[in-house]
Amino acid sequence: MDRAQKEKVVEELGQIFESSGVVVVAHYAGLTVAEMQDLRARARDAGGSVRVAKNRLAKIALDGKPCASIADLLTGMTVLTYSEDPVAAAKVAEDFAKENQKFEILGGAMGENALDRAGVTAVSKMPSREELIASIVGCIGAPASNIAGAIGAPASNIASILSTIEEKAEAA
Repeated sequence: MDRAQKEKVVEELGQIFESSGVVVVAHYAGLTVAEMQDLRARARDAGGSVRVAKNRLAKIALDGKPCASIADLLTGMTVLTYSEDPVAAAKVAEDFAKENQKFEILGGAMGENALDRAGVTAVSKMPSREELIASIVGCIGAPASNIAGAIGAPASNIASILSTIEEKAEAA
């Protein structure tokens, strides 16, 4: 790899470290090509990516980035699993590690926060961005659907609802 290619790799890694919500560092010694392709496919399906890079170039790219604390983890055969969603890459890495003993999670970073092995596990158990949005929409939509149901109900139902509200107001 010549100097221009190395500079390009450092720039790409720098973008990854800046824009990712979470970066998980793991050892992958002994994984077959098929297993690595499986990991990449899982990450892609979850909205993340997998990158193998020279540790020396990754450490250069980490310089001055919020997640610079993971530089100590970059030893041996390391692979980076990352995603914009602060949970997706951790879930993918954790699930893959459960099924494959050769994939050993070392730690990672979530923004400026360094994560040890237990931290990655804790992040992987958090709800993803989509799950949070769905639960918030469900909470917001429930009262609206109740009102819509009441408006669409026959007049006798509306009258009984109003009398119940009136009774509660008098009791208070």
